[in-house]
Amino acid sequence: MGIGDGTRAVRAGLPTPVAYEPTLPGPVFAAHFHLPGEPTGPYTYGRDSNPTWTHLERAIGELEAPGEEGVETVVFASGMAAVSAVLLSHARSGDTVVLPDDGYQALALVREQLAAYDVKVRTAPTAGDAQLGELEGARLLWIETPSNPGLDVCDIRRLADAAHAAGALVAVDNTLATPLGQRPLELGADFSVASGTKGLTGHGDVLLGYVTCRDPELAARVRRWRKVVGAIPGPMEAWLAHRSLATLQLRADRQGATALTLAEALRGHRAVSDLRHPGLPGDPSHAVASRQMRRFGCVVSFTLPDRGYAERFLDALRLADDATSFGSVRSTAERRGRWGGDAVPEGFIRFSVGAEDPEDLVADVLRSLDEAAPGGHDAGAR
Repeated sequence: MGIGDGTRAVRAGLPTPVAYEPTLPGPVFAAHFHLPGEPTGPYTYGRDSNPTWTHLERAIGELEAPGEEGVETVVFASGMAAVSAVLLSHARSGDTVVLPDDGYQALALVREQLAAYDVKVRTAPTAGDAQLGELEGARLLWIETPSNPGLDVCDIRRLADAAHAAGALVAVDNTLATPLGQRPLELGADFSVASGTKGLTGHGDVLLGYVTCRDPELAARVRRWRKVVGAIPGPMEAWLAHRSLATLQLRADRQGATALTLAEALRGHRAVSDLRHPGLPGDPSHAVASRQMRRFGCVVSFTLPDRGYAERFLDALRLADDATSFGSVRSTAERRGRWGGDAVPEGFIRFSVGAEDPEDLVADVLRSLDEAAPGGHDAGAR
């Protein structure tokens, strides 16, 4: 029997019911376990495995690849731990890795580490499937779609087919979309990787990352990397993440719908340029996103005239916190250029839509835009 996304999110990863036991067992805090004789059981030492991770890993696997047997998920202490695990456990000296040149800014740090290991790195933009031109001789293709923070989208299946034909593995950063927005494994990817810190857990209070794949040998390499570097999540974080999955569909639908409402409200405002949201008709990414995405995400980006305008806008907001990251139930916004790692204008805003009432949030954003304009309300009017 097929089930919907909401039902799956609520039930994912729950153990077989046991009389008088909780439906979702509490976090297991253990550095070691009883271990008589040979270590043949599933839980031996806290850096290797933990029952709380097991429940969460099964849950994420059910969301990333519903109904599939043999899918394996490995959870990590952060999204970057998951990203590093895939890249650094599969690339060897002399290999070539293809990265997006417009992806998450911390990819630059991974690129430096790859170079230190004598791994060659090629880059190309996400838009227009430009990475296709860099695949010859590559060991691994890294895709980020939608890209962060520019919100460009590439055709996962087209790139995956081309990469496999060239002998390369394919990893997709699925952070912005979440498994309810798109399923990279169904589109041909070998790895679906994400920062669970963002929309997956959705409350801005957990750092988490994960890698999901079908191939047990690929999963074993990733899991071994986690063991070697010790990039493990705490049991409390893993339990909180699993608890948060129950509202994923509710959050994704509400936040995505409000994000589209906000994008439509911003269209045509004289202070706003380069407005982007994959779900917005007319967006450069909309056609490709409509083919492969089931939900378009909660992030809207746009550019204001200059740094001062952007900072006044952020100061004027009452229903969005000036904070980094995205995907929380509380809206956040930031002038992305303050970090210095993204090729964006000084007035570029990444706005993460939360679960506030749409009319309240839109009114707050439009008021803040008008107040931030030189001369106040009149200058910002339509």
